[in-house]
Amino acid sequence: MDIKESDMKEIGIIGSGAIGSAIARLAVKADFTVVIANSRGPESLTDLIDELGPNARAGTVQDAATFGDLVVLAVPLSSYSNLPVDSLAGRTILSTGNYYPYRDGRIAQLDALETTTAEYEQSLLPHTHIVKAFNNIVAHHIPLLAHSEPRTALPVAGDDVAAKKDVSSVVHAVGFDTVDAGTLAESWRFEPESGAYTEIYAANQEGFSKDFLADRGAPVTADRLRELLAASHRPDVAARQF
Repeated sequence: MDIKESDMKEIGIIGSGAIGSAIARLAVKADFTVVIANSRGPESLTDLIDELGPNARAGTVQDAATFGDLVVLAVPLSSYSNLPVDSLAGRTILSTGNYYPYRDGRIAQLDALETTTAEYEQSLLPHTHIVKAFNNIVAHHIPLLAHSEPRTALPVAGDDVAAKKDVSSVVHAVGFDTVDAGTLAESWRFEPESGAYTEIYAANQEGFSKDFLADRGAPVTADRLRELLAASHRPDVAARQF
């Protein structure tokens, strides 16, 4: 995919956990203006906003859903029912999420491989353009591998070509190369247990499996990521416990 430098400079972020906060930190460093929200309300974000500085402000979920050029969605699947669906209509959404049954409960369509997590998300937000990114890397590796040398690549999947280019340009702006991983139906290639998930960015595979938080990460180039995606296998989602 031909990625041009992003002319988008404003993004809303729904979810202030580890992934959402990591993306926010990189975004403000890249001169984006960010509105970030969570389910607990703007007052719970004071410390984070103080850290992020003048390019960030806290808002309601509604504020973040309607702000800027695209929306980063970093919330569990179980929280989708609380999203302002009408306000998100027509928007491009960078979705960072995965299906974890211990947190989300069992979802029959996903367990039966009738749909991918990304396609399921799209069904919950039918009038948006879902694009998957940042869902195959652990949160603390995001700042460690941004602007790495050689440059680290992340897979991006989506059905809308323009939306996928917009998300890819933002991912590039905050410090990563991108690899076009196909459509939402093909996004299983970088879901948990696929062979192109978080462990591919580990500096030490054995150490990562024992204590992933201690691992400092290692770059994965675009060419290597393409190889991993091509060799990926669709996991047994019904057996997934985490």
